[in-house]
Amino acid sequence: MTGPVQVLVVDDHEPFRAALLALLGLDPRYVVVGEAADGESAVSLAATLRPALVLMDVRLPGITGVEATRRICAAQPDVAVLLMSTHGAAELPDGYQTCGATAFSLKESVDLDLLDRLLAEAERERVRRR
Repeated sequence: MTGPVQVLVVDDHEPFRAALLALLGLDPRYVVVGEAADGESAVSLAATLRPALVLMDVRLPGITGVEATRRICAAQPDVAVLLMSTHGAAELPDGYQTCGATAFSLKESVDLDLLDRLLAEAERERVRRR
């Protein structure tokens, strides 16, 4: 991949979106190309912006992050999606493991190292599919 990784940030809590924007702003390898506060906007922006990485909250107004991820991954199989939640896996909605997301993380654990590992895993998966 050449140039910075284009990222779409999706979370209905503006303070958490701002924290993610600040985190991504620390590393020139990442550039935020868009942000959304609901699932429908996430799907629309992903189709328009074609980001390489989507940071997706699980619980969103309108369609859930799980459904938004399913739609985004169906349209863009090479996109890496990190599903995030303040809740552990046992409390997540059905389908979070099969919606096409590359990984799941607690919001408190999201850092640049995690994003680097996620992108490396997504690249390995792309190579396997070829």
